[in-house]
Amino acid sequence: MTGKPKARELNDVIRYTLWSVFKVETPLGDVDRDELTAELNDLVGKLAADDVVIRGFYDVEAFRADADFMIWWHAPTSDALQQAYHQLRRSRLGRHLVPVWSQFALHRPAEFNKSHIPAFLADEEPRPYICVYPFVRSYEWYLLPDEERRFMLAEHGKMARTYPDVRANTVASFALGDYEWILAFEADELHRMVDLMRDLRASTARRHVREEVPFYTGKRTAIGDLIANLA
Repeated sequence: MTGKPKARELNDVIRYTLWSVFKVETPLGDVDRDELTAELNDLVGKLAADDVVIRGFYDVEAFRADADFMIWWHAPTSDALQQAYHQLRRSRLGRHLVPVWSQFALHRPAEFNKSHIPAFLADEEPRPYICVYPFVRSYEWYLLPDEERRFMLAEHGKMARTYPDVRANTVASFALGDYEWILAFEADELHRMVDLMRDLRASTARRHVREEVPFYTGKRTAIGDLIANLA
């Protein structure tokens, strides 16, 4: 039986990922939600056949006042993800939606720790809860000596070791939008992400974060349940 790919093999993989957040602009009202669910499930199946993988649909209502749900998808090319996005927008559900936030990212090997692989790329099982946010480093960060940055990142990593159940997905988004990095935490329990984020505020590298909003947090939800709960 073939084992899972090693880190060095995964670091050679080009895989784009996309988080897309939507809000219902036109209420669904009396629309047949079973039909919407069937159409969306059919689309998900067709996309999967083309290696466009939807890691999850996430209910972000109440966590955000300006959004209803988020899709996390990934594929070998940005073109494939754009085409998938177009297909969703053209669907019956898509005609009721307005985009709120959308951001591409791409796995690139970590600067100092090549074994750090995003959970989605390592094909780990999705966890029930997610927290996605962008961040931008300080202007000074990339001009610091390598050994200084290595120390701060190692310290940051050690602080996170007490949260092995919180899975990290840190991916580069330079030139793909307004941010340098996108980070998605996945966990079985929401409070574990809260505690991790709070504890990491004390890391030295924190001084070199210039921007880290917006946050999109929610629960992974079945398509039928998601559509049933939309206004």
